[in-house]
Order: sequence, then structure tokens, then C-alpha cells
Amino acid sequence: MRVTAGKPATLDRLRQEVARIEGVPTTMETGDRLRPLGVAAIDAVLQGGLMPAALHEIAPARMTDLGATCGFAVALAARPAPARGEKRREVLWIQTDFAALESGRPYGPGCDLFGLPTRRLLLLTVPRPVDLLWAMEEALRSRALATVIGELPQDGTAADLTATRRLTLAAREGDSLGLLLRHQSSPLTSSAETRWQVAAAPSRPDRFGGLGCTAFALSLTKNRRGPTGRWLVAWDHHECAFSALSLGVAAAAVDRPDRTPLVRAG
Repeated sequence: MRVTAGKPATLDRLRQEVARIEGVPTTMETGDRLRPLGVAAIDAVLQGGLMPAALHEIAPARMTDLGATCGFAVALAARPAPARGEKRREVLWIQTDFAALESGRPYGPGCDLFGLPTRRLLLLTVPRPVDLLWAMEEALRSRALATVIGELPQDGTAADLTATRRLTLAAREGDSLGLLLRHQSSPLTSSAETRWQVAAAPSRPDRFGGLGCTAFALSLTKNRRGPTGRWLVAWDHHECAFSALSLGVAAAAVDRPDRTPLVRAG
């Protein structure tokens, strides 16, 4: 049977079958637990939101954007998880000693004001990247945490395909959200569900002309379930929600012609 771009239902069935063979949760199985960002254009290309029980990678567009990248990780961790008996609320942030020296440690009052209460945040510092990967794997597998963030210095060469595959399997086993925060974008192949590049963006002033909400320029550079794209978004720390700041364009995926319309929001 020849499959064409005009047969989206057939393509969806094939993708579901491949996911079943690979042991990967499908959107049909996790749809009610997807973690939407709240921006329609982004959630559309993610087929509803970030895949739960999976690993996602975040890196700054430039070294000067490392603070914004950490802020994006905090925002993702602060986003409320879908209901369905979700009782786990704690977030574990793991750093190497060198990563802590480069970027500093998460600042409690700042996290509180940004939407992630410090009572939910656990911090762990380890000496080496290999120790971080081991700790992150064990934490993801434990089923005791909602989100595990692992922060690696430089491009995190220790987190290669084998290491990220182990993290992916651990996240699937523990039903936890894993965020691998690299200090630089990595050329290494990764099993992560998505890869993001984050940059700081100018925000819109509030109605009094003062500082507006924190803004991010997001580039989705890898998406296993759809096209990639670029968006400007703002983070509302009161509502713990993202909103679109400008027009966003989803890049065409040549292997998914049935999912490549331009997506514009805001």
C-alpha cells in the first residue's frame, strides 16, 4: 500500500505502530497528561503539549542567554501538571559544582516570585557530570518527583546518546518530566523528545509603562512528533502561564508534509 501526504489518518496509525514497537508512549496514551505551554501555536506542533514521562533538552542561544534558559526551565517546572490524581509536586534541580560556579545556584526568593515556590524545590550539587547523570537517572526513576532538572556545564559532552537514552527510559519508568539544561547547544545526537534554544527577549511594558512580564525567544530545534518553529512568548508568574508575544512560524518538516502549514499566533 502506498502512503501519500493526503492520508493523515494512515500516517498517524503508522506512527502509533512504530511508537508501540519502540516502547514509546503515544499521544493516545498520554494525551490527558500532556503538559501544554498555553500558547496555541506551540501546543499545536507539540500535539497538545510537552510529552510527560520523557526527556527534553534546553540550551541557551548564546552564553549571555544562560539566565533566560534557567528561567525557562523554572517556568516549565512551575507550570501546573494536569490533574489525574497528580500528587507529586516537588522539583529536583541537580547541578555540578562547575555549573553552579558558572551560572550560580537557584535563588529561592526569585523562584518564589517567578512562580515556583521554594517549598517545592530541592537542590543537589554533585562534583562531576557523570555523577549528575547518575543522580538524574535515579531521581527520574523514583516516582517521587514531578520534574527533575539536570544542569550540565559547557555542552555536556557526557550526556551522549547512550546517557540520554538511559534518562529517557528512567523518565518513562518513573513517569517524571526530565529537563536536561545544557550551558551550550550540543552537536551530539540525543534521544530527547524535544530540544529548545532559549534567548532573552524584550517584554511589553505594563499598563503603567513599567517592566512587563519576562519574555523568551524560543526555538524548537527538535521535535519527534511534529515540525519545529520559533516563537516569542511572555511568562506570567502570577498565572504560571505563557502567552504569545508575536507571530510565530513553524518550520516545515519534509518527512511530515501533512503537518507543515504555517502556524501563526498572537
